[in-house]
Amino acid sequence: MDWSRPSGVVGNLKRRFSPRNAAGVVAILVSLTVAFSTLSSTRRSTDSLQSKACGFPAIFNFGDSNSDTGGKSAAFHRLQPPNGDTFFGKTSGRYCDGKVILDFIAEKLGLPYLSPYLDSMGTNFCHGANFATGGSTIQPLDTRIFEAGFSPISLDIQLSQFEQFKARTLELHADKSYYAKSSLPRPEDFSKALYTLDIGQNDLHAALSSMTEKQALASIPSMMNKFSVAVERLYQQGARAFWIHNTGPIGCLPYDVITYPPESNNTDENGCVASHNRIAQEFNMQLKALVSKLRLHLLGAVLNYIDIYSAKNTLISEAQKHGFVGPLEYCCGHHGDYTVQCGEKAIVNGTEVFGASCGDPLKVISWDGGHYSHAANQWVSKRVVDGSLSDIQVPLPESCGESLRS
Repeated sequence: MDWSRPSGVVGNLKRRFSPRNAAGVVAILVSLTVAFSTLSSTRRSTDSLQSKACGFPAIFNFGDSNSDTGGKSAAFHRLQPPNGDTFFGKTSGRYCDGKVILDFIAEKLGLPYLSPYLDSMGTNFCHGANFATGGSTIQPLDTRIFEAGFSPISLDIQLSQFEQFKARTLELHADKSYYAKSSLPRPEDFSKALYTLDIGQNDLHAALSSMTEKQALASIPSMMNKFSVAVERLYQQGARAFWIHNTGPIGCLPYDVITYPPESNNTDENGCVASHNRIAQEFNMQLKALVSKLRLHLLGAVLNYIDIYSAKNTLISEAQKHGFVGPLEYCCGHHGDYTVQCGEKAIVNGTEVFGASCGDPLKVISWDGGHYSHAANQWVSKRVVDGSLSDIQVPLPESCGESLRS
C-alpha cells in the first residue's frame, strides 16, 4: 500500500472532516458527550442506590401475635384452619388468614419467612429466628397478666431465649457442626442482622381488663422501662439495627368495641373506643421518646421507630376507599352474645358451633376480631417498608448504620 496517498478510509475521513462539515461534526461530538455523561451519571446514581442497601443476612424478631409465625402454636396448641388459608392454603401458626407484617418485611429483604424459635419440626434458622409468641407482653408475667389469659413468654423470656440461641450457635460453629452450617446463622450475622420489635398491645389490653383507664395510663412508664432494658440487652449482644413498631389503634379492634361498648361521648368517627385509642397514643408517644433517648447512648446503633398506628388508623378511616367493608367487621369466629374462636368449636345452646371464615377474607380489615387480615397487613406493610412511617424517613432496606453513614 502506498502510504503517501490517502487510501479509501483515510481519504474518506479527510472528506468528512473538511471545514464545510466541521459544524456537523462538532454537533455530533457534543451530543455523544452529553449522552455518555448522562449514562455515566445514571450508572453512578444506580450504583449509589445499590450500595445503600444493607443486605441484612438475618432477622431476629421479638413480639406478640402481630408478628408470631408459629411460636405459640408450637408451644401450646396448634392453630387450626381457616387460619392461614388465604395465602398458605393451610394453617401456618399465624393469627391471620395469611401473612403478618413480619412476613412482608422478610420478603422485602429477600429473606425466607422466619421460623419460630419454639418450633422444633422442620425449622431452619440460617436467616434468623422469630421469638414472638401470641399473647406476649413487655412486662414479666404476674398474677394480673396471667389471669387475663396472656402468654408466660414475655419479652424478657424471649430475650433469654435469644441469648441462649446465640450462645449455642457460636458453640456449634466452633465445633464445626454440620447442623450449624446448614441450619443456623453464621457467627458474623448477629451483628449485621435486623432486630425487629412489635410488642405492647397486650400490656395495654391486660391493663384495661384489670384496672381503670387512669391506672392503665399510669402503668405505661413501667412498660417503657422494661422495653428499654430489652433493647439494651440486645445491643450488648451485638445488635445494631433496630426496627421498632409502635402499637395500633386498639380501640378499633372489633373485639375491643364488643367487649367495651363505648358510650356516645367515647366513640370516634369510626365507631372505635376513643379513650382506648388515646391510651395507645400515649404509649406510642412515650415509646418514641424512649427510642430518641436510646439513640443518644447506644453508639453505632440505628433505631428506626415505625408509626404503625398511623397506617392502621388511615386504613380504618378509609376502609371503603381501599376496597374493604366496614372497619369494625371481622371475618372469622364470633364474639358478643357467645364466643367461638376462629378455627375452634364450641357448644352454644346445646349445638356445636364452628368458628368459620367469612366468604371473602380479602375484603375485611380484621381477621378474627383481634388481629388484622392478610389483605390489611399487606396494605400496611407497603407503607412500612418504604420508610414513610419511619421517624427518620429511612426505607427498610437502608436502615443500617453503613447505609446511613454512606
